[in-house]
Amino acid sequence: MIKGLWDRETVALVLVAAHLPLAGFWLVYAAPGSLARLALVILVLAIWQLVFLLARAQPATLASGVTALVIAMLAPEDLGTFQLILGISFGTVVGELIFGGWGRNLVPPATVALSFLGFGFPGLDWPEFVAPVAWAALPAAAIGLLFGVMRPGVLLGAALPLAAGVAAGLLPLATAQTAGLVLVLLVADPATSGATPLGRWLNGLLYAGLVTLFATGWTGAADVQLCVAAALLTALTVPLLDEAALSLWYAQRRRRHGRN
Repeated sequence: MIKGLWDRETVALVLVAAHLPLAGFWLVYAAPGSLARLALVILVLAIWQLVFLLARAQPATLASGVTALVIAMLAPEDLGTFQLILGISFGTVVGELIFGGWGRNLVPPATVALSFLGFGFPGLDWPEFVAPVAWAALPAAAIGLLFGVMRPGVLLGAALPLAAGVAAGLLPLATAQTAGLVLVLLVADPATSGATPLGRWLNGLLYAGLVTLFATGWTGAADVQLCVAAALLTALTVPLLDEAALSLWYAQRRRRHGRN
């Protein structure tokens, strides 16, 4: 039997390719030591992939390359090596590997790792990004949309309200740029974003609403911190959004065709 072109690893490969422009801009503008941090994250993820490969015959995935980039970019600064390894391990095991690997998880492992690090080490500073790095999310989103691994509903459902919030003065431009970066890196993950057309729009809208709410009511929170928190809550709510979308579709179908 010949497998189709689009399998799990093809999607993962396209995701990695989509994030390459973003990774390039980040490495150009990143602080010294960022490349070493990225290498450490890749190494820890590879070790855990190997452990689950040997223990459960669970295949590794190229999607861990995106996870490594996200953690290296968004993790709090000045983390010790042990703290970073602990956060990576918690995120990849609890967020992905115990569910059977990427594609079966409910929340992106990077979101779990970043949330764990934020809750566990609250005194550390979160990174800030210059405008070229934030705007580099646009080509990443364009590649993802072109090859169908990122959904228009998720991206537009978040981008339009964020732009409206900036225009209305509710959201600082820097916060909106960071929110767009996190949108592409975390929220638009095809394995954990909305699975239904309506669910995808609700996915994006909820993320944008939470970012705006946190930006106006969370005193002292860094932009990355509040965006990661919004991404976590959104990912946890996505199954409910899809269930609501399906329930609405079934109700409309019954009205049109009667009980079936």
